[in-house]
Amino acid sequence: MEQTNGRMISPEALNERRRRAVKLRLGGMKLAAVSSAVELSPGTIIAAVKAYKTGGWPGVATRRRGRSAGDGRTLSADQERAIRKLICDRTPDQLKMPYALWTRTAVGELVAQQFGIKLPVRTVGHYLKRWGFTPQKPIRKAYEQRPAAVKAWLDKDYPVIAERAKSEGAEIHWGDETGLRSDDVRGRSYAPKGQTPVIEVCNNRESLSLISAVTNRGKVR
Repeated sequence: MEQTNGRMISPEALNERRRRAVKLRLGGMKLAAVSSAVELSPGTIIAAVKAYKTGGWPGVATRRRGRSAGDGRTLSADQERAIRKLICDRTPDQLKMPYALWTRTAVGELVAQQFGIKLPVRTVGHYLKRWGFTPQKPIRKAYEQRPAAVKAWLDKDYPVIAERAKSEGAEIHWGDETGLRSDDVRGRSYAPKGQTPVIEVCNNRESLSLISAVTNRGKVR
């Protein structure tokens, strides 16, 4: 019977075969016959029997192959957690760094700033990938926004306005202003690399500003 490479099966399956091999050898079966029965090489069987004689059944079981998680990494688990938290909670400029966004270079300088460890840019990329971080286009958000004040208005002031509108048979309009330009190109278009698509527009720029409003029922003014 064809022998199985011990590296190609799971540690649990390998250990079960090693135990069977030791039992068969202790029962007097010849090495070649045991090798055929359990599909392991003679060398593996001899090693398993030797391990049994030295440490009993616990010694027969092989340890998990390969390095343990985290072995060989420059940053410790605590250092990795600290860096991940800083990236999630802060922007580079808040940490007095000359960057607006977290790039691999910025993260590398953050590691050096926090722990005095200098990492190559490529290594920083491996860490970011392992943490589940991907390069993304930031969402624009006005820093003047005051979510707490908006929530307070919705919870306290708006119910009063809604009740008044209901009693008077009136409509509530939500208004905003916007602007349109004739030379503004929106969206993206697929094209061969290095051949940027061209959109023909009028050279005379025209613009239009407008204010519109929509009711709770979708009526537009």
